[in-house]
Amino acid sequence: MSTKKKSPTMKYLEQLAGRSLTLGGLLESLRLAEEKSLTTFAKTLHISPSHLCDIEKGRKSVSPARAADFATILGKSKSQFIRLALQDELTRSGLKFKVHVEVA
Repeated sequence: MSTKKKSPTMKYLEQLAGRSLTLGGLLESLRLAEEKSLTTFAKTLHISPSHLCDIEKGRKSVSPARAADFATILGKSKSQFIRLALQDELTRSGLKFKVHVEVA
């Protein structure tokens, strides 16, 4: 079984978030890296600041389709956002699986 090393970018984003990367953590890291307020970043994503806060703190989940929308809006990798959304759901369910996503 091979172990995949984290990229320098992933390590940096996890350092910014202060935890293992989740979709909420990724969004928070991107927001902090861009030095945007919660309100400004939420407007960019077309959601309320309270909803963004709940996503960042792991209190709300994001569907894979919504994660893809966020990636498009931010000009980021859809597969990475979808992977994190799915991984978050597995983790919340207590299932110890790793998600790998590739374009069909």
